[in-house]
Amino acid sequence: MTGQPYDLTIRPKLEAFAAMDPLSEVLRSVRLAGGVFLSGHFTAPWCISVRITPADCAPFLNNPAQMIAYHVVIEGEVLVGVDDNPMMAVRAGEIVLFPRNDPHILANEEGLTPVSAGSLIQKPADGGLYHMRCGGGGATSRIFCGFLANEEKHNPLISTLPKTLKVDVRGATAREWIEASVRFAAGELAEGRLASSSVMSRLSESLFTEAVRQYSSTADERIGWLKGLKDPYVGRALALIHQKMNAPWTTSSLANEIALSRSSFVERFTSLVGLPPIRYITVWRLHTAKLDLQESRKTVAQVAHAVGYESEEAFSRAFKREFGVSPSRWRQQHTTE
Repeated sequence: MTGQPYDLTIRPKLEAFAAMDPLSEVLRSVRLAGGVFLSGHFTAPWCISVRITPADCAPFLNNPAQMIAYHVVIEGEVLVGVDDNPMMAVRAGEIVLFPRNDPHILANEEGLTPVSAGSLIQKPADGGLYHMRCGGGGATSRIFCGFLANEEKHNPLISTLPKTLKVDVRGATAREWIEASVRFAAGELAEGRLASSSVMSRLSESLFTEAVRQYSSTADERIGWLKGLKDPYVGRALALIHQKMNAPWTTSSLANEIALSRSSFVERFTSLVGLPPIRYITVWRLHTAKLDLQESRKTVAQVAHAVGYESEEAFSRAFKREFGVSPSRWRQQHTTE
């Protein structure tokens, strides 16, 4: 650690890059918060079962609707397993993310019986970083555990991702920023201090953006949301839709924003995403409204306005066409179960 925790010239460079990058623009609309809450020190042999909970996020974010767990390996090697899938090796300088926060196993080798990580976590007396230690005294592995979270349960990007994503920080597009931020956070946490929320939020966004970027560059998808996001025109349109969901978008206005003719835009968007642009907007708005009806105390009219409908009546008609019942009836059915 030096006196200057990170190069302040990196942020403008990253923001300039993001301004030309549809993926970064869409991710800004996800509004991720993040933090690092635990350090782990393990010696072979060792094996733990892990599930990040909302309580782990408490110092950073109350009641997150969606969580993405991640582990930064800073020494040694860690094997990661989810369900019955083959275990994946994550080495020092790499990060593994779990887009839907699936329970997982961390170990130094396969075939070991896992111990619950929750039973090993120790709370520091000085109120600093939680930590855990376990193992048999052999080769050392060290990690930092963190999370990304937001308040929206339904997000088309996260739903398209696999259960695990691995990022090699050393090869990242924004590696200088990511490495500097990780070092800064690690240094603060090692001294018993939580890293500042602004640094951790930018780190979270950088980690997630790079993970999705690396995945999307190799994913073999013939059609779908992620396929559309990789296209410079359709990706820009998706970013605009998600940044301004309640804007009065039309096919023509979106086409104008991305500098394509209306017919070219419709053909391009539909062939890549699988839905025409206005149908995509309708589906996204109504799914967002459905969650809002279930989880908030907003009136139907307030929900309608929040997702871009000018009147409660128009919203109710669209909602019933999509889901078969009125918004009021849907809310009643799903809040009394």
